[in-house]
Amino acid sequence: MFEGEIPSDIYSLPKLQDLNIWHNNLSGRIPPEIGNLSSLTILSLAGNKFRGSIPSEIGNLSSLVELYLSSNQLSGSIPSSMGNLGRLTILYLHFNNLNGTIPLEIGNLVNMQVLVLGGNHLSGIIPKSLGFLKNLDTLILSGNQLEATSFAEWSFIDALSNCTHLRILEANANNLGGMFPKSIGNLSKNLQGLNFFQNQITGSLPAEIGNLNLSAIIMQSNRLSGTIPKELGSINRLEKIRLGDNFLTGEIPVDLGNLTKLSTLVLDNNKLYGPIPTSLGNCPLISLRLSTNNISGSIPKEILSILSLSIIFNVSNNSLTGTLPLDIGKLNNVVTIDVSNNSLSGDLPSTILECQVLQYLYMQNNLFQGSIPHSFSELKGLQVLDISRNKLTGRIPLFNTMSFLNLSNNNFEGEVPVSGVFQNFTAFSVSGNSQLCGGLPELSLPSCTSKSKRLTKKFIVVISISGVFFCFMLLVCLFAICRWLQKSRGFSDVDSHIMEQYRMVTFAELFRATEGFSPANLIGKGSFASVYKGKIDWEGHEEIAVKVLNLHQKGASRSFMSECEALRNIKHRNLIKILTSCSGIDFQENDFKALVFEFLPNGSLENWIYPKADEATLQRLSLNQRLNISIDVASALTYLHHHGETPMIHCDLKPSNVLLDHNMVAHVSDFGLSKFLVKTASSSSLRQTNSATLKGTIGYVAPEYGMTTKVSAEGDVYSFGILLLEMFTGKGPTSDTFKEGINLHKFVEMALPTRIAEIIDPYLLMEMEESSGTDVSTDESKMRMLECSTSVFRVGILCSKESPKYRPRMEDAMNELINIKDAFLRLAV
Repeated sequence: MFEGEIPSDIYSLPKLQDLNIWHNNLSGRIPPEIGNLSSLTILSLAGNKFRGSIPSEIGNLSSLVELYLSSNQLSGSIPSSMGNLGRLTILYLHFNNLNGTIPLEIGNLVNMQVLVLGGNHLSGIIPKSLGFLKNLDTLILSGNQLEATSFAEWSFIDALSNCTHLRILEANANNLGGMFPKSIGNLSKNLQGLNFFQNQITGSLPAEIGNLNLSAIIMQSNRLSGTIPKELGSINRLEKIRLGDNFLTGEIPVDLGNLTKLSTLVLDNNKLYGPIPTSLGNCPLISLRLSTNNISGSIPKEILSILSLSIIFNVSNNSLTGTLPLDIGKLNNVVTIDVSNNSLSGDLPSTILECQVLQYLYMQNNLFQGSIPHSFSELKGLQVLDISRNKLTGRIPLFNTMSFLNLSNNNFEGEVPVSGVFQNFTAFSVSGNSQLCGGLPELSLPSCTSKSKRLTKKFIVVISISGVFFCFMLLVCLFAICRWLQKSRGFSDVDSHIMEQYRMVTFAELFRATEGFSPANLIGKGSFASVYKGKIDWEGHEEIAVKVLNLHQKGASRSFMSECEALRNIKHRNLIKILTSCSGIDFQENDFKALVFEFLPNGSLENWIYPKADEATLQRLSLNQRLNISIDVASALTYLHHHGETPMIHCDLKPSNVLLDHNMVAHVSDFGLSKFLVKTASSSSLRQTNSATLKGTIGYVAPEYGMTTKVSAEGDVYSFGILLLEMFTGKGPTSDTFKEGINLHKFVEMALPTRIAEIIDPYLLMEMEESSGTDVSTDESKMRMLECSTSVFRVGILCSKESPKYRPRMEDAMNELINIKDAFLRLAV
């Protein structure tokens, strides 16, 4: 955590060989005196706040082997004097504000192995002199404004063919245009990836790429045209092909089926036509995206037999026909299936029940007919199901609670259920089904009566409106015109509001803000995610907290979706404030998901209850602070349970999920397990049937969760009670102190009311001692503090009762704590 400038004394150490002060808060300029350190072999100033230009005197360090200046705020151009560093093997200049061109003198660094210039504002062409770096292993130029429009300006590719050790070449997110040169096939046989996505490259993909031994071809978001060269099928090591968002035409080459290591195939948003090759069934794909093309024919059974498909199968927005084969059930590891906006027909496959990992199923705008198989309602993990705009008939089965169910514009009939997902009006749509009745009042559907009564009523209605038919039609037309005018005027405003609600953020920005997700910036780690502190100048926030999901952990994606859904619906001063989210890919083309929150400098409540040994004299919570924090947390839960737009349960309340801002105001965080609440038909209590798995953390989870699939508001009340007892005793619910059937609840209950001084947090006792310096039992102010703590303990005992029916509502617990605090403050005056 060093701050300030580099001490000038350092520059008078001519024998210094290694100066490594990376990842601190050092600032100021890099002075010319740096050139005095003539013996330096390693210089690392990365990850600080250095400003200004790179001094040309750095070229005097003729012994330098490694130079790291990345992740600072350096500006200006790269000094040509760097060409004097003949021994240099590693040069990191990425994530700064450097501009100008790449100096030709870089070609003098003949021993260079790793050259990273990404994430700057470099412009101009890529110099051919890079071809002199014959030992070059890694060249990263991504995230600049480098250009190429002509054959001559692409000649750097010819030059790089001299770099026979080149393994990594990345030039993503630049302004490279023109046609890809055929000489690309002459590059090093060690080259792992061809990463040129998000440029403006035109023309066809050269067949000569087949000469390389690549593991990844990443060329999406360009302007490529022509066909996909069949020669790609000869690259045995190929694992990833990403060519989406181009203008590619022709058929998908059958030869791609030869790629026995291909795990990712992304060809969406092109102009491809023809059938889906059955040969792709030979590839161990985990992600297949062919959406928004002109692909025709049926969905091959061979594709549905790719057992490795686990991320997504997306063939939406094409011209596919035929039925959806029963083999769809073989995709029992996939999270997302999207066959929407095609011309698929026939019945919905009942074998979908075998896809127990499935979370998102999109089948809308096809020609499916028949009724919904009962198996669809038995998919326990399903979050979104859209089968709208088909020709489905029959009655609507009961679906469990999910994020969204769309059954609109079909021919369903009969009564709409009122339990499961149908309890939440905003979670489903059944519009455009004229034969439905019943359901929630908000649907405004007719009540379900006998057939004869319905016929009589229909006859009466027809007779009664026949005289005003033309008036009615006129009103409808006028209403439609008004709505059209309103939408035409308001669409851009609404759309703009949605787009502006959360600022877009990229992986590169978060990578830079967290200094490459440095361990030094790691501030928390859980089962599904790691949280990093980041530095950014963004909408009034200089510091952010970045929660990066561990997508290899089962359930992490679901946790991400749950937290996004929860946080976009809630807003309260005692809830963590989300700034935005990021869902994309990292520099290695792996899926990446993160949430960005405001940074709360005082950390978690857990760190204050259990301070580290070297922080014990600093991190002590006073009685008044503990009261305020408990009221803050109770206020947040009261809002979630009773006053939010959609009532919600947190499901994982514990000290590590309560964060404190600079004013020690508490903010409840981590909504990865949260669930929306619904009111049951037989009770006014708030409950939701969700999962057979335990919801929460051992010690804080309500005991009834071990015996039922229902989570409830009372479960949150129990967790709050345990947290309250923990705050005032300084003992966690799984402490080694508790043995032989004694838990935290019983431990406190047995001490009430006469032995409070024996169980209260020692730090609170110290505060009481310091308040007057006399014995605890005789001092009046201490007695008031003990009485206040006793009252808090009583609230904690009530909230953590074993039976949920004896626990108070969260709102009542909050009001009781407010009364306790008011009484304590009045007596202290």
